[in-house]
Amino acid sequence: MSRIVMKFGGTSVGSIDRIQNVSNIVKSVYDEGHEVVVVLSAMAGETDRLINLTKDISDDFNPEEYDVVISSGEQVSVGLLAATLNENGIGASSCLGWQIPILTSNDHKSARIEAIKSELINKILKDKKVCVIPGFQGITSEGRVSTLGRGGSDTSAVAIAAAINADYCDIYTDVDGVYTTDPNKVPEAKRLDKVSYEEMLEMASLGAKVLQTRSVETAMTNNVALRVLSSFANENKEDVGTILTEEDAINDQLVVTGVTSSLNDCKITLIGVRDKPGIAAKIFSSLSENNINVDMIVQNISESSRTTDITFTIPKDDLLNAEKIMEQIKDDVPYESLLTDSNIAKISIIGVGMRSNAGVAAKMFSILSENDINIDVISTSEIKISILISNEQAEKAVNMLHQSFILDR
Repeated sequence: MSRIVMKFGGTSVGSIDRIQNVSNIVKSVYDEGHEVVVVLSAMAGETDRLINLTKDISDDFNPEEYDVVISSGEQVSVGLLAATLNENGIGASSCLGWQIPILTSNDHKSARIEAIKSELINKILKDKKVCVIPGFQGITSEGRVSTLGRGGSDTSAVAIAAAINADYCDIYTDVDGVYTTDPNKVPEAKRLDKVSYEEMLEMASLGAKVLQTRSVETAMTNNVALRVLSSFANENKEDVGTILTEEDAINDQLVVTGVTSSLNDCKITLIGVRDKPGIAAKIFSSLSENNINVDMIVQNISESSRTTDITFTIPKDDLLNAEKIMEQIKDDVPYESLLTDSNIAKISIIGVGMRSNAGVAAKMFSILSENDINIDVISTSEIKISILISNEQAEKAVNMLHQSFILDR
């Protein structure tokens, strides 16, 4: 007997028929004698609907009340699934984040899980019931409902798996595993049987939608056995899916494991910034204090060495707030002008094999040059290379890079 956490996304619970399908999947695992905890997202489209309701009232909707509104989507999902399981002869009980409780930081709209009390979950499992929990939500030290940000249900599932010492955490999606690139955009994409935590962390942070970044971080930190499966596959589940594992456990290590694309970033350039110690620290600490994540950073050295241009990327949703912050710190960080560009795409290639193979960057840049794709910004690490290009060329770039690095290897 194993203890298994099963997480289902919005598409998997997008209708009553699909909730019935999830019930059947859960029942099949439960009938094998396993202890089962289920974590659910809101029904497909529901979170967007709720967000739009808040925008109809204000573009600056109160963050605490925002979390109250947005978290209601998952509450509906867990109630429907728990009732369906009971109708199908499987004892089930739903528990909301505040009931467990899942304790989080006070950062509304993007809270972090700080602790999970496992007593209630363990009691339900001891009673031979399935425990159904909403992802994405928790409760702050002030007793307020909190949400974890987009994709937070994955993080909830992995954190719960760690808290209850689960043997597996299975993430069910609308695809049967992790692919070398988005199979909806590149039909030739290949499913990976295994991928390292480190590669998946990069892929998730760079645009791959199958897993959320913090969920991979949590799995890696707590050594949670993570599997990505499809809630729509009819095949034997042992023959499908992707296992996240340590790098050493992968025998056939590829130079490039995946190609990702993200259209969710925007670029900010500060022109004519005074070039002196402490300026960069002031810029990026101000953004950090407002929970704005900065990704790529490029600093140009001017001919006079008295001023410089600083370019960085942030999520598009944070652009208005970032512009306000840059205006607020202008007295401390003098600059001549501020430029923004939202019509960009971030294209990345990822693979732990880059550590031991030379010439990967040169090959990438040659492929893009041969296809008349201009590179705006470049950023690298040990196992990834990211570039910014025009969003109009994103699809072409992904196809060309995938063809050269994945299909033609």
